[in-house]
Amino acid sequence: MRVHPPELPEPRGELSDSVRAYLLGRPTPRLADRSQVRRADPYGEDLQLALHLCYELHYRGFAQVPDDKEWDPDLLRLRALMEERFEDALRSRCGRFGSLDEAFDAILTEPADGDGASHFLLRRGESWHLREYAALRSVYQLREADPHLWVIPRLRGRAKAAMVTVEYDEYGCGRAERMHARLFADLMEDLDLDPGYGRYLESAGAETLATVNLMSLLGLHRARRGALVGHFAAVEITSSPAASRIAAALRRLDAGDAAVRFYDEHVEADAVHEQLVRREVVGGLLEDEPGLAGDVAFGIEATALLEDDLSAHVTGAWREERSALRVPLDQGGGRDASRSSG
Repeated sequence: MRVHPPELPEPRGELSDSVRAYLLGRPTPRLADRSQVRRADPYGEDLQLALHLCYELHYRGFAQVPDDKEWDPDLLRLRALMEERFEDALRSRCGRFGSLDEAFDAILTEPADGDGASHFLLRRGESWHLREYAALRSVYQLREADPHLWVIPRLRGRAKAAMVTVEYDEYGCGRAERMHARLFADLMEDLDLDPGYGRYLESAGAETLATVNLMSLLGLHRARRGALVGHFAAVEITSSPAASRIAAALRRLDAGDAAVRFYDEHVEADAVHEQLVRREVVGGLLEDEPGLAGDVAFGIEATALLEDDLSAHVTGAWREERSALRVPLDQGGGRDASRSSG
């Protein structure tokens, strides 16, 4: 079956409007400039979508956008300005850990009274909550592990060998049907969602885009290799407990086997990956480059901050009995547009 690249989403402000018009080759005065980037909210819809449009050119691209736009120098200049704005904002919120060990301790210990999205789904989740959560996560999960691959050529020895070992699992150990991205597509079909790549980009708000953009920001720059390893460690360490809660919620709501399978896979795989990542990937990197410990800590902390922002947005909406999506599933986001998202 032929796979088509996604359509460009509608703009959400002057930055994303200028990038979208430029990608389509439409008449436009010029791409946004430094002053416009400085005025933009670094966590806002406009800047985060504009960054996502630039980053997606390094993955599957968009329909009607030529491949050579990936390395367009004008786009890269604008992307650099937006990256600087985003990263500066993140760094201003980070730095509360005095050491890398403190950063690890913060994500290794789960609070007894956790109230994040996976806790909500376990305790109170309904089918429409699960469908919305899957739609949001699809922006990353349908390309799961791809951003982390950027770091492999930048590692050596123990760190590289261990990173490849973990990624081999993420890609199904050589079996296409077992790739985690494929398993998530199966989950979406089980929940009556469209598994098409990029299908729910219009529904994903800035909080979702920021979590995805962070991976590309760190992955596409060699100078940020330590932070990407920190991001990777944070994902692998925190994934298993959350996956266990979501799997339980899916079972409670009688979701299909394919939906449960994705999270069961992560409960088992990430529990093993946790130790391998901390001892060999992080340990090997810092054995070779001890000066990157602070970068690893930043990657861990920034990941946790953005995930907390997303979780607060999602659970805040759900507690008010409203959709957490920009475009709710009953407005064309599901396979059956007549279904209500709640």
